[in-house]
Amino acid sequence: MESKLRIFSGSSNPKLAGQICRRLGVEPGQVTLSRFKSGEIYVHYEESIRNSDVFIVQSLSHPINELFVELLVMIDAAKRASARTVNIIMPYYGYARQERKSAPREPISAKLLADVLTTAGASRVVTIDLHAPAIQGFFNIPVDHLTALDLMTDYLKSKDIRNPVVVSPDAGRASMAEKLASGLDSPFAIMIKKRTAHNESSITHVIGDVEGHTPIIIEDLIDTGSTIINVVEALKERGAEDSFVCATHGLFSGDALERLDHPNIREVVTTDSIALPEIHASRFKVLSVAPMLAQATQFIMEGGSIAALFKDRGI
Repeated sequence: MESKLRIFSGSSNPKLAGQICRRLGVEPGQVTLSRFKSGEIYVHYEESIRNSDVFIVQSLSHPINELFVELLVMIDAAKRASARTVNIIMPYYGYARQERKSAPREPISAKLLADVLTTAGASRVVTIDLHAPAIQGFFNIPVDHLTALDLMTDYLKSKDIRNPVVVSPDAGRASMAEKLASGLDSPFAIMIKKRTAHNESSITHVIGDVEGHTPIIIEDLIDTGSTIINVVEALKERGAEDSFVCATHGLFSGDALERLDHPNIREVVTTDSIALPEIHASRFKVLSVAPMLAQATQFIMEGGSIAALFKDRGI
């Protein structure tokens, strides 16, 4: 790896950034991140980055707005320090659930973030399992859209689950559920839900046979956990066994962790795309995306196809 590579971490997930650096055999870049008494964000790179390829690791988790502004200030500081490129490793892309207008007079906030990142000076974005893959089209810079699906598939295969059925909690996850079902050589089902408010929904129909099966529920993210619990309980009412729940991004807002420690959930499988608190319950399993992000970074620096990271070239 050339010495021009520099990897810096924002405040959101320094542990993940450190793991990426160890995989690549480079030292984490030194940067000072602080706040004025008024809350304004200050950034100072403690080493020269002139003509360097800078990678900034920052997930847009809680507090999302503060972390986003911090990222923008880091981008600006890097550009003004004459970095050759400023690449953003954003495992979780915040505001992705606002990728379209579903009612009049609403914003398309996912597009706004793309515009602001580009205007600030980002050269490239690397992200994982966008809520809507079409968000890639909001950018006029390269976007490397990775997926944790292979990680999930390999882990679930190791569990030797009896009579599995992959369940999409809504029509939007159907494509991901179909790919996971293909990887596990299992059937899949789709839940039809009605959203009553933000973070609230109710299940109206189940398409597919779930009776006597062990459901594997696949999502891109878990926020409050209320939708997942509705899905788990609806499956149980239809004769399914206890469920496995898989999601790339564990936001776990409010009391989500307590809510997901549910008697009808066998295991919650997520990744470290978002920094998680210490989880002591045996029901939770965290898989690391650091090896995948390190490989993607190496391909970007040295050349190579990102698609080579995945078993399914259609992703």
